[in-house]
Amino acid sequence: MEKHKDIWVVAEQNAGVLSRVSLELLSCAARLAGELEEVTGSRPGVLAVVTGGENPREIEELHRHGADGSILALSPLLEDYRTDLHAAVLADLVREKMPEIVLFGATAWGSEVAPGVAAKVKTGLAAHCADLKINPQGLLVQSVPAFGGKVLGEILCPDHRPQMASVRPGVFPAVPVDNPAPVQPVMAPPNLGSEKGRIKVLEVRRQEISGRPLEEAEVVVAGGWGVGSKENWQLLEELAELLGAAVGCTRPALDEGWTAGEHTMIGTSGKAVRPKVYVGFGISGATHHVVGIKDAGLVISINTNPRAEVFQYSDVKVVADARSVIDALIAELKVGKKD
Repeated sequence: MEKHKDIWVVAEQNAGVLSRVSLELLSCAARLAGELEEVTGSRPGVLAVVTGGENPREIEELHRHGADGSILALSPLLEDYRTDLHAAVLADLVREKMPEIVLFGATAWGSEVAPGVAAKVKTGLAAHCADLKINPQGLLVQSVPAFGGKVLGEILCPDHRPQMASVRPGVFPAVPVDNPAPVQPVMAPPNLGSEKGRIKVLEVRRQEISGRPLEEAEVVVAGGWGVGSKENWQLLEELAELLGAAVGCTRPALDEGWTAGEHTMIGTSGKAVRPKVYVGFGISGATHHVVGIKDAGLVISINTNPRAEVFQYSDVKVVADARSVIDALIAELKVGKKD
């Protein structure tokens, strides 16, 4: 029986532009390949797999971040995002080439496509992982927040292949390799035939996201329920602009409509960040948020509750009302700019 091999990263693209999480996952996959080599004595290949309607413009970046090779499954039918067609194409590739591990970004795209692929090839999927590693038996250990983010559970898939996981953006750094493999993509035209899928695209509306991406920012200013109001949130955004920072949030702030969208959420159902400085206003410190800032440098927290959980994870602790501190910082920064 043919043995499963290789680690795949499904590299998400939109109109030829690759998602940054794909580069993060390739760096992770290169590390996993090294860990597998230590256990088995044989290093699996790391392959980037792309489905879409056109060739990604930054394909060299895939190789600069650890891909040994790339597989491109391109078709005009895949130009618009449709879960059914993309999942079907990827499932066909998995059956044909038998990878050992397949990784997806836990984005809106990956969170829909990955379960479809797993169901079609009859394997498991650990979603929204916070860490990945290889154990002494050569199995992929998938760490997933559980019980509301209070603990990290370890998931294994010993009996089915491939082992599949999705990982939130920002969990792993995107680290370029010293000697990237040459770019020689393998074209794998999908055999869709007359298949048009069950989903029909009626209209595509693109939302322009403004501001600094959280996962790339050196300074992050974040707010929670304790910010108190939309008016106060606008002041938080003003402070972030003065600091040259990205703005993040917790789930309550998002649910209240104070912030722009889910791309600003930090935590188990949002993004992981690793800024040099993180400043949190009115955030209680629930684990499902804190897990998203575990790799931050200096953590500064402002909360009215002196026993707030967030202070356990903070380097600088300020017991004060969020609005009063925001006002004071804005005033001081504006004076500094005038000077």
